[in-house]
Amino acid sequence: MGDRVLELHQLVERLQAGVVGRVRETELVVAAIASDRHILIEGPPGTGKSTLLRGVAREMDIGFEFVEGNAELTPARVVGHFDPARVLSDGYDPDVFVPGPLMSALTNGSLLYIEELNRVPEETLNVLITVMSEREITVPRFGTVEAAPGFRLVAAMNPFDAVGTARISGAVYDRVCRVAVGYQSSDDETLIVQRAVAADVSGVDSTGASGAADFEQIVELVRLTREHPDLRVGSSVRGAIDMVFVARSLAELRGVDPADPSVSLDAALVALSGRVRLREGTTRTPEDIVTELWERVFATTADGEGGGDEGKVGAPTGAMTSS
Repeated sequence: MGDRVLELHQLVERLQAGVVGRVRETELVVAAIASDRHILIEGPPGTGKSTLLRGVAREMDIGFEFVEGNAELTPARVVGHFDPARVLSDGYDPDVFVPGPLMSALTNGSLLYIEELNRVPEETLNVLITVMSEREITVPRFGTVEAAPGFRLVAAMNPFDAVGTARISGAVYDRVCRVAVGYQSSDDETLIVQRAVAADVSGVDSTGASGAADFEQIVELVRLTREHPDLRVGSSVRGAIDMVFVARSLAELRGVDPADPSVSLDAALVALSGRVRLREGTTRTPEDIVTELWERVFATTADGEGGGDEGKVGAPTGAMTSS
């Protein structure tokens, strides 16, 4: 028992190298998988759900079958199907069956990872419900396949996205352990941006010199989009990462410093305007709101101190604002 606890502690420590600011959630996921439970992680985009689950599978040396949830995910695509061409010549022989990710996970005792579970059609979810309960599946003309030791369903979804999604039934929730995650802290998100930029092949000082605006300011701007009263959905930390890279390339293209206001604002508009979602009834544009927030974070007085609008750096010519 002592050795098992030590192994789990070491596993959590290894996972922390790749997942920023998720100590508690990492412990919960590791404990659930070690207890042979099915897991559902819920949270907004860019919060490390997939990274955490993939990391657990890698560090625990467990097989990993990936399924992207969407409206086209039929039961046959998940379970598998008989090859029509070979059926004509060989009949419904087991060797003619082409296993899907669910069948492969059952046979090999792997994790079946379903991304965006709430985009999966109901008929396909019903298949998964049966497998989670019975740990086996029966395929007509093929037979019954029992789950090998180690098989578990792990899923992730963004419960805040209403486009193309459906409500998850209580039958699914009754068969999974649910872990809810939110956005990381400002310091954690800054570290995520630093790591992403430092890992780029172009090479950037990982201490924070991004070649663009300051990392902390960029993260602050992104986090403000999640609180703006005219926005229903704000940007994930991916927006901050994109803003850094776009600003650096745009500065090279224009032959100016990456911290130049025109570069910083245009990079923000490109990286963030498509990631935010307006609230119903607002007459403002995403560009208008991103510009407003950019000015709040980046605009300074000429002498570097606050107090009045004189000397304030405004939006560069060409920035989009509401009329």
